[in-house]
Amino acid sequence: MAKILVALSGGVDSAVAALLLKQQGHEVAAAYMRTWMNEEGSAILADCPWEEDIRQAKAVAAHLDIPFEVVNLIEEYRQHVVDYLIRGYRSGVTPNPDMMCNREMKFGVFAKYAREQGFDEVATGHYCRMGEQPDGSRHVLRGVDRNKDQSYFLALVRQEQLKMARFPIGELAKPRVRELAREHNLPNAARKDSQGICFLGKVDINAFLAAYIPDRPGQIVRAADGTVLGDHAGLHHFTLGQRKGLGIPSNTDFKNYVVTGKDFENNRLLVAFDEPDAPGLYGSDFTLRDISWASSPVTEARVIDIMPRYRDPQVKTDFTPQPDGSAKIRFHESQRALAPGQIAALYDGETLLGGGFYA
Repeated sequence: MAKILVALSGGVDSAVAALLLKQQGHEVAAAYMRTWMNEEGSAILADCPWEEDIRQAKAVAAHLDIPFEVVNLIEEYRQHVVDYLIRGYRSGVTPNPDMMCNREMKFGVFAKYAREQGFDEVATGHYCRMGEQPDGSRHVLRGVDRNKDQSYFLALVRQEQLKMARFPIGELAKPRVRELAREHNLPNAARKDSQGICFLGKVDINAFLAAYIPDRPGQIVRAADGTVLGDHAGLHHFTLGQRKGLGIPSNTDFKNYVVTGKDFENNRLLVAFDEPDAPGLYGSDFTLRDISWASSPVTEARVIDIMPRYRDPQVKTDFTPQPDGSAKIRFHESQRALAPGQIAALYDGETLLGGGFYA
């Protein structure tokens, strides 16, 4: 049996993860990660329910009769997640703080803390499974519940980090997780699912960014001919494929505009009608940079599956590694609005290979 520290978020998934581990006979303790968002006094973060999260997590631990603590990771979260988010938007790319939180915090800083406290593993409520290679190394498999599969969000977790990772609910469907919570009278059995990082799920992202990135107004122009259609407050407010909040009307045929690019040199937002032939909206050829490998690296050109974004279906791709560690990819079917900074998850069937950033 192992000594396992469960990252209790206050939600039902991590609560059932702790329940299952205790039933299996492991020595289980729980911790709530207190992060940067919990400490900000700004009104833009007022809706983040962190105090209720801690109450729920503490109640679950008491119900299961396992030790509980709150681990202060505020400065580390600011450094690894919040600063990454702000840098991304400031430079014009589309960051993914959830994925960075998994790699740098849950299976980085938090796992290091757990190891220093004598724990063998860290467990979370992710809907994914753990597999094992012939050489004994671990790899991530997609969750049984395809509607809840969260393997995509682990695409940046490195192989060596998986040595301490455990995903107790990956073999279960969400309805069964709820059922187990009710059967064992967990205090948060009926609690609604969270919407991810609270300052993204509960707060308007533009309100958050306004505190860190000053607006730089410019023109909105039609990509095809440069016609000026309106003004924007700053390019960091927009991402490729965005249709809402552009502030320009549809045309007389009721065709809507969509963001197709950013002209940083001239501070112009490029738009086109949301159609298959919109310039810059669809593409097949991309470069992936800063690839992290959760399984054995792909070192030769081959066809692999890629999940272009979360909840997108896996699609076939010609994957060609480059000498600098990046890779050229060619989707067998053209993809819509893949923006720089977003993350592609790489798969071999059920097995998560890793992930990289669109350049």
